[in-house]
Amino acid sequence: MANTIFWYDFETFSSDPKAGRAAQFAGLRTDENLNIVGDPLVIYCKPSNDFLPDPIACHITGITPQEADSKGMIEAQFIKTILKEFSAPNTCVSGYNNIRFDDELTRQLLYRNFFDPYEHEYKNGNSRWDIIDMVRLCAATRPEGIEWPKKDDGYVSFRLDQLTTKNGIEHDSAHDALSDVKATIELARLIKTSQPKLYDYCYSIRSKSVVNKIINFETRRPFLLVSPSVSSRHGCLSLMVPLCLHPRLPNTVLAADLRQNPKMWIGLGPKELRERIFLPRSKIGPGTDRVLIRGVALNKCPVIVNFDVLDGGRALDLDIDIETSRKNWETLMEDAKKLRHIINNVSQSFSSEPKGETDPDLMIYDGFFTKPDKQLMATIREADPADLNRFDFPFRDRRLKEMLFRYRARNYLQTLSPEELMLWNDFRMRRINSDDSRDQYNKSLLEAVSVGISNDILENLEKYVLGLGV
Repeated sequence: MANTIFWYDFETFSSDPKAGRAAQFAGLRTDENLNIVGDPLVIYCKPSNDFLPDPIACHITGITPQEADSKGMIEAQFIKTILKEFSAPNTCVSGYNNIRFDDELTRQLLYRNFFDPYEHEYKNGNSRWDIIDMVRLCAATRPEGIEWPKKDDGYVSFRLDQLTTKNGIEHDSAHDALSDVKATIELARLIKTSQPKLYDYCYSIRSKSVVNKIINFETRRPFLLVSPSVSSRHGCLSLMVPLCLHPRLPNTVLAADLRQNPKMWIGLGPKELRERIFLPRSKIGPGTDRVLIRGVALNKCPVIVNFDVLDGGRALDLDIDIETSRKNWETLMEDAKKLRHIINNVSQSFSSEPKGETDPDLMIYDGFFTKPDKQLMATIREADPADLNRFDFPFRDRRLKEMLFRYRARNYLQTLSPEELMLWNDFRMRRINSDDSRDQYNKSLLEAVSVGISNDILENLEKYVLGLGV
């Protein structure tokens, strides 16, 4: 089967891809020359009754819970339909900011519904990509041929709707999933036409194995990293030097930002270094800057380029001081023995395990499931839903028993026994009525009203929330 790109987008009931729920999905397949092959897929997902929809999300998308319920399918069928497209051999799944949002939402959907969250990203010649950092790189280093919208501060905006408007790309319904998908394809086409070498390079480095070859721990040659955490003032670019692999995350490289003089942190021990790396924004001030060491996830399609792609004129325009960065690199490299000590401290500063998650819904990264458990998960997916409460599944993983109960309640509520229904109602009401959930909903509601949410959406939200029993 020929290589294809499946472009996709979710609309959701939340801005949180880990805990939020999908409302709508759209996808469209192209060949690698961006010619459309096949028909678009647009589907909705029925909301389960254990969460409060975010009013701002409903305002942005125009999708109410009632619309998603009337047009949608249960979550288990919703993600199964999506997975069929994603899993077609030689498919590259792509979008606009999908690595940081839509891909994470996809993984959570697969995990909750007993599918492998990762296989579609690499099996059968498959891969994933995200064009947003390519767009950032294009604006910073090869801006010719594209019109760049500006924010109020005078720097480039990377909002999809503003980029399409500025470049005359049809985008009738921003935040409608299919409209966003088509706009993303056209933006990719514009860059492919205007800057073909840049496009081809970014597409070629979507694999972690390719990116891994660019990062050299022997020479520690600096590289330019595209990152949204770097201001648009600097073109979202920073010169980085690779230090070591992350001690807990084998697909992540720890790298130091060469904008910062390393003399301010190379003398710190692991504990102090960790405190300064993860310094809360509220504590940043004179003499207490955050140490700019970060993880570069090789499996998240980072856009990494040789620093010589940035000529002196563009570096000056972006206020990137190449000479200072070079001196900072030399400071790190001048003493090999000292560098080993510094790297050891950096590695130790990232070695602490994060606070453990206790909610099975959010424990996707608490380890891989064993082969016997995967076989049981396949049985669950294929079984008649009415029979699921009759099986005693000998799960080895502590997450799965509770996950099965929630899976049945969210997708097949009618199959719960009276006792199970009582347990489910108790669970969902505690979740919905928690202080965090209510505070977040009320805050979002006030914001939505302040920005002009329509009366129809507002009334539907009020009816829906009342219907949940709140």
